[in-house]
Amino acid sequence: MLEDRYLILRFNRGDRSVLHRIYDKYKDDLVSLAAALLLDVSLAEDVVHDVFIAFLNSAERFRLTGSLKGYLATCVANRARNVNKAVWRRHSMPLDSVPEMAREDPPPEQAAIFGEQLGQLAEALQQLPYEQREVLLLRSHSGLRFAAIARTQGVSINTVQGRYRYAVDKLRSMLDSEAPL
Repeated sequence: MLEDRYLILRFNRGDRSVLHRIYDKYKDDLVSLAAALLLDVSLAEDVVHDVFIAFLNSAERFRLTGSLKGYLATCVANRARNVNKAVWRRHSMPLDSVPEMAREDPPPEQAAIFGEQLGQLAEALQQLPYEQREVLLLRSHSGLRFAAIARTQGVSINTVQGRYRYAVDKLRSMLDSEAPL
């Protein structure tokens, strides 16, 4: 967090070279978050790049009041939500029929690390309603508090907590039913 404050201080003073450090530091987490929300890796990368371009354009007026990672994750979630809305409008597809994300073969070292359990988790996440998946990922992956997620989604904290609880319960149920005996 201290490093983030220092980077933002330099960023606000016109040092654009720190944007590269911020991007390198958070890119993987933000792309993972966006990919889980959009179910499309190439769209996820575009969303993260768009967020960083908007971040660059806001340099003079940006003031960090909390976590930089949390701020960027919120921006990614908002942008992903807008992209999803645009795609759904364009294709007039019901939410239940969103296509599965194309699978890419991971490099051997990643395949050894992630394995079958990660695939099961990804499939289970895709089956969650979007709002529940978004709350779960913002809370667990990005570390945002329920109040911040509620502000982002424009709903009450109780609604966010309910979505989180339902998401965890559904994931547990789906993953328990797939557990090998």
